[in-house]
Amino acid sequence: MLRAHSIPLALVGISMAAFAGCGRTSGPAGSPSATTTTPQADRAERTYSAAPASTTPAAGAPAAEEAPQAPFAIAPADPAASEGRGPGEGGDKFAFVEENDFLAVSDTPLSTFSIDVDTASYAKTRAYLLEHHRLPPPDAVRIEELINYFDYAYPGPTDEHPFAVHLETAECPWQPQHRLVRVGIQGQRLDRERPVSNLVFLIDVSGSMNQPNKLPLVQRSLAMLVRQLGENDQVSIVVYAGAAGLVLPPTSGIDQATILSAIENLRAGGSTNGGQGIHLAYATAGQNFVKHGTNRVLLCTDGDFNVGTTSTGDLVRLASEQAKEGIYLSILGYGFGNHNDALLEELSNKAGGNYAFIDSEAEARKVLVEQMQGTLVTIAKDVKIQVEFNPATVAAYRLVGYENRRLADRDFNDDTKDAGDIGAGHSVTALYELVPAGVDSAVAKPGVDPLKYQGDGGRKSEVGGQDSDHRLPSTDLRSPTSDSRLTAAAASRELLTLKLRYQPPAGGKSTLMTYPLTDSGARFGSASADMQFAAAVASFGMLLRNSKYKGNLTYGAVLETAASSRGQDKHGLRAEFLELVGAAQRLAGEPVSQLPAIWRHSCLTLLVSAADPHGHF
Repeated sequence: MLRAHSIPLALVGISMAAFAGCGRTSGPAGSPSATTTTPQADRAERTYSAAPASTTPAAGAPAAEEAPQAPFAIAPADPAASEGRGPGEGGDKFAFVEENDFLAVSDTPLSTFSIDVDTASYAKTRAYLLEHHRLPPPDAVRIEELINYFDYAYPGPTDEHPFAVHLETAECPWQPQHRLVRVGIQGQRLDRERPVSNLVFLIDVSGSMNQPNKLPLVQRSLAMLVRQLGENDQVSIVVYAGAAGLVLPPTSGIDQATILSAIENLRAGGSTNGGQGIHLAYATAGQNFVKHGTNRVLLCTDGDFNVGTTSTGDLVRLASEQAKEGIYLSILGYGFGNHNDALLEELSNKAGGNYAFIDSEAEARKVLVEQMQGTLVTIAKDVKIQVEFNPATVAAYRLVGYENRRLADRDFNDDTKDAGDIGAGHSVTALYELVPAGVDSAVAKPGVDPLKYQGDGGRKSEVGGQDSDHRLPSTDLRSPTSDSRLTAAAASRELLTLKLRYQPPAGGKSTLMTYPLTDSGARFGSASADMQFAAAVASFGMLLRNSKYKGNLTYGAVLETAASSRGQDKHGLRAEFLELVGAAQRLAGEPVSQLPAIWRHSCLTLLVSAADPHGHF
């Protein structure tokens, strides 16, 4: 169970209920209802209002924009909004996520994966819990995206590399006999003016976007970004529905009135020829390519591609090829009911970009204003991590999350294999759960018979970065391996060696970074606040996914640890996380302490104190 050590448990019990109920109260049935009218409460409720309709079409708008101007429909509040309901509403689509299993170090000493800076899963999970008042589908929860939604206090690089790597070990909070390793990467923050940028806004204006939390929210989101641009930026706008068209030719970022007018005049209607739109957007970006600058397509869509090039493979291949040419893709997902998360995630994975889900103006501000440099400026591409575990100290391990980012071990040294990119100021966190050598662990499973013709201990063939057989060996985990093939380095008592490869943004030969790690022996309560908070977020994801490795975790335990390790929380995001955990706790039927009115007021005051004078976090 997660444990908090920095505050008394009695106080934690009151505090976690207070944080979990920030800005909300529960009626007799426990369903949240708004109780405040401050900008912060508006943010917490994430209500939407349709943008004012304009009667003047944008110059050069395609026929798809000439559809009848029907009023925007109210987004469904029905808990089943994400399930199939008939033609045109096939339900939200998520890729199947098979949880990483424990692997024996004797069989599979290497773990290889691509870094991931996407955050869409966190925002989608938040919308399920706070808007639709239901637990998210397990496959909507990608634990690494929950963890990476938050900033951590990692120091930046002090050498020639574009990012710094930080490692930490501690007792695993949900399995105290295991160890937890945190890998933290902090990208260099720009201390100079952004490079010249060539931006193409690719906007879905099909009929499926005709809802207040889709196209109107897209318009308000992009308007926030446009107001941050200047003379070194140029913007083009491509839209697509039944057909695709260039709404705005390349326009200087200093001419904000023209860009904003083109965005405001967009209207939704028609089918969704997303493939044609992507082709046109990349062609536009290529025609205006800026050498040594930022060349990026920003795709705003619900992912409901149903006309033209709809094959995921074709779209992924196109995006991957364009990324190799220096044109990257950022994806902003919108809406419920027919949101194709599976397609958008795969596109971002292969396109050298990032994927965020925009469920509110506050989230748009976080992604496009506060984190604009990271969203637009790439500082390293194809960043891969490979960890080699020492069988003398580690019997088995599992990577927490990153299931869709695993790579074959041989891909680590292959510079032609795509991997994730890091933007300016981005941080990336990964967690490994380790079974120390000599520990009698419940994760041990029946092994396989020794091979007759091979003396390598029965190592299985590698498939997609993992063995085709995930079972632990038949050897007793309580005894460190006595394999005569061990090298002198195994006697060093190191837990592992982390290797990292990256390429410069323009491509070229990769650079290798190497970091050995020895276990600190720290208890979980002695770990850094950031490691404790990251572990709490991972625990939350394990509960939402009903992980077979969750042990005795409870939402109450997650609240306890997250509340005690929340830190300064400048933008109130960690306080909001506590609200999410509290909502999941209620929906899961776990007992929740009643929240006195005085604590609700104090919690709201805490949130307000985290906001700027305009009510923005």
